[in-house]
Amino acid sequence: MYVEDIELPSVETQPNLHMYPLKRILVALDNSDMDDDLIEYASFAAQRSNADIVYFVNIIKDAKIPDEVLSDFPHLLEDAIKDRVKQLREKIEQHFDLSLRAEIKFVVKQGQPAKQLLDLANKYNIDALFIGRKKNKNSSHIVAQRLARRATCSLLIVPETKYTTMRKLMVATDFTENSLIALEEAIAIAQHNKEEAEIICQHVYSVPSGYYYTGKSYKEFSEIMKKNAIKAFDKFIRLVDTKGIKIRPIFTLDKNDNPVDDIYRVAVKEKADCILVGGKGKSATTSLFIIGNTTEKLVSTVSGVPLLLVRPKNQDEGIMDYIRKI
Repeated sequence: MYVEDIELPSVETQPNLHMYPLKRILVALDNSDMDDDLIEYASFAAQRSNADIVYFVNIIKDAKIPDEVLSDFPHLLEDAIKDRVKQLREKIEQHFDLSLRAEIKFVVKQGQPAKQLLDLANKYNIDALFIGRKKNKNSSHIVAQRLARRATCSLLIVPETKYTTMRKLMVATDFTENSLIALEEAIAIAQHNKEEAEIICQHVYSVPSGYYYTGKSYKEFSEIMKKNAIKAFDKFIRLVDTKGIKIRPIFTLDKNDNPVDDIYRVAVKEKADCILVGGKGKSATTSLFIIGNTTEKLVSTVSGVPLLLVRPKNQDEGIMDYIRKI
């Protein structure tokens, strides 16, 4: 079912620092050909997460319209918004499964895309924000980076490819609390799969510089680091209720100081349906400016596999007023 709406009532938010279901989804559309694929993916994801509500949002970029023109055509912007809502409704009817229990709402606003999406994600208490990544559009990469740094909810970046399964999920793991949250989210997603699901926990390890001072060869020290990683994983996984989901660890030696290549290469080799990574930040400073070098590079470069940046929503809600000014 769907309900046409342009302005919706605010929803009070409650902080949640642990795993949470993706019940409230916001999908950012831009009136391009990719919208069809993104809507279909949202339909698929809404079914898998048993979502309560899906907001389809289109931000009309600010246009420099002379005052004289607005004076002659006072309803120009209002008519443009109504027309865009009509286009959204037609696309949703074609590409979204309206038999799902999720309620559908439309939001069309004018302004800067990243800023408006951040505002709406906070206003509507969104669990996950979905955006598309176009292969040859640098602007979509820039918006993704801004949202990854500043959103107080999870962010799913979907490339220009059709997906029909979430059977195999890959979690980039460094054994921190952020990795734990990402793994718990993967387990929650896997539980809703109709087919048997598998989660891969990949850990990228490296040989520290100066290893030769220990008298060990590169190969010998890499084995030491791998054994240490295996012990860390065993300790890490004991903290997790796997809900019976199969979890398989993969340990990858980073030989060129570029863990992003290692993560993406394994994801492609394993035919992963999605890469999940934890988002850093528990304070205004870290949430705004640091998401981790590896995570930032994943957001910037991974283009062939959906990427879910998992962040407990509203953890940094106190900084939203500052974010809106940026």
